[in-house]
Amino acid sequence: MTSWNEERSSLVRMYAVTGGRTTPRTNLAMEALVSSATSAQLGPTYSREYRAISELCRQVRSVAEVSALLAVPIGVARVLIADMEAEGLVRIYQPQLEAGAPQLNLLERVLSGLRRL
Repeated sequence: MTSWNEERSSLVRMYAVTGGRTTPRTNLAMEALVSSATSAQLGPTYSREYRAISELCRQVRSVAEVSALLAVPIGVARVLIADMEAEGLVRIYQPQLEAGAPQLNLLERVLSGLRRL
């Protein structure tokens, strides 16, 4: 069980990692797919969160999956992934919505990803 101090420390760390931002620089859907833009491992000059996201995204994953696998709030994952895209570290594939309705294949991919968790 996580103690209150450990939980508080984790939240403070996430606040510091995102620079206090709660929304990404670009609109980023939680079902957007993310892949690493480099095959090399990120070095120690990058935060451990960046390194973890880069490693996880060697296999294409949704923003929601990254959030769940790293055990960070979805808002934090969105901010970090958008920042990484701006630096050219990841590629983001936004879902294409027609008339505001999600496509069936998108819903199936999200469901499949949730089942893998």
